[in-house]
Amino acid sequence: MSISQNIDKVLKSIPKNVKLIAVSKTKPQEDIVEAYEGGYKIFGENKPQELKQKFEALPKDIEWHFIGHLQTNKVKYIAGFVQLIHAVDSMKLLQEINKQALKHNRVINCLLQFHIAQEETKFGYSLQEAIEMLNSEEFKSLEGINIVGVMGMATFTDNQDQVRAEFKQLKLNFEALKTEFFHDKTDFVEISMGMSGDYQLAIEEGSTMVRVGSSIFGSR
Repeated sequence: MSISQNIDKVLKSIPKNVKLIAVSKTKPQEDIVEAYEGGYKIFGENKPQELKQKFEALPKDIEWHFIGHLQTNKVKYIAGFVQLIHAVDSMKLLQEINKQALKHNRVINCLLQFHIAQEETKFGYSLQEAIEMLNSEEFKSLEGINIVGVMGMATFTDNQDQVRAEFKQLKLNFEALKTEFFHDKTDFVEISMGMSGDYQLAIEEGSTMVRVGSSIFGSR
């Protein structure tokens, strides 16, 4: 099946209100062009310099999402155009995104990443850390940041009950933040969770964005 057919297949398997991020990281520009010519325009990348090159080379109506762990010294490469940064996991990173956003006269949409997996290698806040951060004066002073939701990665395991429990935890974290900090903020709506292997489960637990790569572009 072609890339466009794979995208159509995934789109048919998810509700209309769930956004598909086609994860094009490490894939050549020709693959993105094929998807784009088939009518798809929402792509996720995880290397800032590679994303900048693709942005410069490809059509300007593509919606680019940064989905990987972002180092502060790399924010400058993507700040001028990125639509959403999925994995914000520290105040230091928020401050740098804010600084670069203001340089471009932009407000950059961000998701707060939560550590929901049992694996130590995953990044992200605990709920208590996120609450402390959102209550801080440093956060309140950021004018180039717009928090629109949360993101998390489940443990890489065949244990579906564990994955479901971790997705449930992210939804609970989202609801806690919505109630305490964002109850009157109409665009705090996104829960980015679910990848090629578990996106159906994630949708059942409330995901609004799924990040699907290998099911579309083939394995890495």
